Amino acid sequence: MTTIPNLISLNDACTLTSLSRTAINNFRSEGKFPEAVALSDRRIAFVRSEVVAWIDGRIAARAQKAVSR
Repeated sequence: MTTIPNLISLNDACTLTSLSRTAINNFRSEGKFPEAVALSDRRIAFVRSEVVAWIDGRIAARAQKAVSR
């Protein structure tokens, strides 16, 4: 059985991360945010689990930084 990824909009990604659209787009242009899925010529989405993993990575980096101090 194939699991269908849960796609979220850019606005939902903003809500999940507490980042603005501009901040997310800056991270995307630097290759530091999960890649968007093109749904049409003018519509993109993100795989929710990838955005959550990105958030988890930021939390882990914070914890690692605290340990190395």
